[in-house]
Amino acid sequence: MAGYDDRDGKIWMNGKLVEWRDANVHILSHALHYASSVFEGERCYNGKIFKSVEHSERLIKSAELLDMEIPYSVEELEAAKYEVLKANGWQDAYVRAVAWRGAGEDMGVASRKNPVQVAVAAWEWGNYYGDAKMKGAKLDIAKWRRPDPATIPHEAKAAGLYMICTMSKHAAEDKGCSDAMMYDYRGYVAEATGANIFFVKDGEVHTPKPDAFLNGITRQTVVGMLKERGVNVIERHILPEELASFEQCWLTGTAAEVTPVGQIGDFTFEVGTLTREISEAYEALVRA
Repeated sequence: MAGYDDRDGKIWMNGKLVEWRDANVHILSHALHYASSVFEGERCYNGKIFKSVEHSERLIKSAELLDMEIPYSVEELEAAKYEVLKANGWQDAYVRAVAWRGAGEDMGVASRKNPVQVAVAAWEWGNYYGDAKMKGAKLDIAKWRRPDPATIPHEAKAAGLYMICTMSKHAAEDKGCSDAMMYDYRGYVAEATGANIFFVKDGEVHTPKPDAFLNGITRQTVVGMLKERGVNVIERHILPEELASFEQCWLTGTAAEVTPVGQIGDFTFEVGTLTREISEAYEALVRA
């Protein structure tokens, strides 16, 4: 396909639909220089965006945590998302809502004189990890760590927080891996570069406590699914030396959905029964 800047279609931008190639911002937009941007990744299945309102609410919350006020309500954001899908004729698509400080009177660290701009784009996107849903993704272990919450609001889905993820994923791809698992600032297992992580041991599920990284909407959905099935879910700090003791592993995220993991560094995992059951159950839920 063509690059993301050169496609046919419509993008919603600041209250109206514009041609895809015309959805541009000024080079002196504050977000480009100072990362004053928040976003959401969502998936539409059979014409319905999964957990759409929760995503819109989180976008507004993320902006507030970065001292930004989005000039649209949840209801207006919801209408914009479905307007984009209708304009492009898509029933199954990935949806990206983004808000950022644009160009204005400020061009230093402070930016309160600059308007907050909002856009919604969408595109057709298959499995984030390719064929990993069948055989399990291969992950590197990143050298970069999720930062201390005292340094930046980890509950915000903020663009700036993803720079270390980009570097980690590039390093992983250079090693033939699909992604990288990251530790947090204390050295505990945290997450992958764009997905939360789960482990299985003796019929129980262990997942890192989200006190230094984003508590994903898909993560919360899967925790609920497991508890409904009577599976004991333990949210806790996980040490690196525990990786050898886990039998199964999977990732969760809007893009990743539920993706099995076959290897992290030198540690291997089976794509076991529970992993397959949760993956299939999630597929059924989002398309219900």
